[in-house]
Amino acid sequence: MAPLFPNTPLRCVPLELSFGPRQNYCMRFLLGVLVGAALLFVVYHFQLLRMPATDEGTAATQAINLTGVRMDLLEIADAEHAYMAINGQCVSLSKLISTESISMTRTGRDGYSYEIECSGNGFTATARHRPAPAGSPIRYPNFSIDSSLELHEID
Repeated sequence: MAPLFPNTPLRCVPLELSFGPRQNYCMRFLLGVLVGAALLFVVYHFQLLRMPATDEGTAATQAINLTGVRMDLLEIADAEHAYMAINGQCVSLSKLISTESISMTRTGRDGYSYEIECSGNGFTATARHRPAPAGSPIRYPNFSIDSSLELHEID
């Protein structure tokens, strides 16, 4: 069989030299990057599992929703206080929204529904979520705020 390129000298490099230190260095580097990435993933994963929730029994992803519900209740209580100071009476949430006494345009958020109960010179605003499905590990806490502006978790 004739050589493919007859005018070029044929170099024979031993097999063990063609995969020398340079190739081992690259493979070790890639293996190190892979092991480092795996370790970072494991640490990240377990750190997320240990991440504290805003309320006992709730998922970490609920923190934003629960904060929004608390802020809505505070806004409702402030608007009710202002309305009572001007008009001398407590009104429902729909009345606060229709008179534009409050900047909210809805009576709920992310599965929570809000309502106001008037009693004498005071009021109680509540945020209730429908119960979680049976066997679900996630808990949906209910909240209330009264005319003293104290926010409580209720049953």
